[in-house]
Amino acid sequence: MKPFKFKQFSINQDKCAMKIGTDGVLLGAWASVHENTYSILDIGAGTGVIALMLAQRSNAENIEAIELDDDAFEQCIENFEASDWADRLFCFHAGFDEFVDEYTSEEPDEMELYDLIVSNPPFYTEEVSSGDLARDNARQNTSLPFDELVSGVAKLLAKQGSFATIIPFKEEKQFIQLAHKNQLYPNRITRVRGSANTEIKRSLLEFTFVKKEITSTELVIEKERNMYTQDYINLTKDFYLKM
Repeated sequence: MKPFKFKQFSINQDKCAMKIGTDGVLLGAWASVHENTYSILDIGAGTGVIALMLAQRSNAENIEAIELDDDAFEQCIENFEASDWADRLFCFHAGFDEFVDEYTSEEPDEMELYDLIVSNPPFYTEEVSSGDLARDNARQNTSLPFDELVSGVAKLLAKQGSFATIIPFKEEKQFIQLAHKNQLYPNRITRVRGSANTEIKRSLLEFTFVKKEITSTELVIEKERNMYTQDYINLTKDFYLKM
């Protein structure tokens, strides 16, 4: 399998159960990055594409990723090391629960909290079986339940930091309620449609510990098959070769 080439980096994905997809690219391009974004964490990194996009977009000196699957972890490291930002990227081979436990066992004044946390989480709650166990595990949220994700993020996020994720639109209300229980409040929401006349499929959500007025927008990806909208081109043109 040939690498997936972006404008400033390439992704090998032959060992990885979950290949490059629109969801990850959307999140990597959409998550807010600021001048004072010093440290970033990508939960469930897969190929490492989101972390690499954020390395391209930011001056963050410390971009860390967590990946549980053995093959995906190896591939993520390989993609990080082949990039121009290898000195800023690091991947942990761990489950999120054990990462949080180890991180929070440090003395509070020694904990370096993250300015930005991102996650393209597994979200097929129903049992799915493709015959490929690694792919099924990557797609099912039994490997990272939403409540575990949100409660862990609340422990690792800096007071002024933000958490960005992409989930199915049908899960949006429940996810926001879970976040609320952990004192995380939505300040940006972008709902995504494949085309203008299809149903909303995904919700891009950004949370902070500070309650703010929510900026709510909608993104349509295609005008027609393989004809992209200007909004989608504007969002992804720094990455896709043909945008």
